Amino acid sequence: MTAEQLNKVAKITLIFWLMKIVATTLGETLGDFIAMTLNLGYTVGIGITFLFFFIALFAQLSVTKYIPVVYWLVIISTTTLGTEISDFIDRSLHWGYATGSLVLISGLILTLFLWFRKYKNLEVFPIADRQKEFYYWTAILFSNSLGTAFGDFLGDNLGLSYLHGALVTGGIILIVVALHYLTKINQVILFWVAFIFTRPFGATFGDYLTKPLESGGLHLGTLYASLVAVGVMIILLFIAYRQQRLNEHI
Repeated sequence: MTAEQLNKVAKITLIFWLMKIVATTLGETLGDFIAMTLNLGYTVGIGITFLFFFIALFAQLSVTKYIPVVYWLVIISTTTLGTEISDFIDRSLHWGYATGSLVLISGLILTLFLWFRKYKNLEVFPIADRQKEFYYWTAILFSNSLGTAFGDFLGDNLGLSYLHGALVTGGIILIVVALHYLTKINQVILFWVAFIFTRPFGATFGDYLTKPLESGGLHLGTLYASLVAVGVMIILLFIAYRQQRLNEHI
């Protein structure tokens, strides 16, 4: 079998980035629904979302090939857990988003350093080795948590509206895309930068959908915004499955 046939993670394509943005939006609205709308608090929210993450990750590690619905459930679980971790650091531990971001980026750098020391690369596709997959998901959890903290930092510390925060992070993503096509900057580095910043883009867009009108949001509420994101995610999953079947027959 080829390396791609043994692979267990999504290939980096346009559909990947679209699904990542929707997953991060869903993670933000769903995390806020658990902690704030249901009034369970951030500590309980971390417990619930960690259980979701553990179950999804166990399923992902148990399969022997890339299965879109399983893979993206893990991504959604990391974005939801990342929302709770970031809010817990800021609002329960009172460390602030700047300190929280520093802690999270340190965890991400350490994970990538250990990954590189063992495998001599940080390639994110294909991945079949179990230990490398652990590094992959640990880095994703840190990056999604970091992206949440950065998005909240834009709004709470810099005073940007949710829409403006989404535009800022969206602009950074467009710059990364331009660097990808116009420069020879290492593609793995660009991937992780883009991966981190799609999180605050999705998070600030999620806040824009859910927050009250007087706060600069659309006031859809966390439940309805989450249901909309789930619907979009289902459509994108259908497209991902069609692409996978086409690739298997090539």
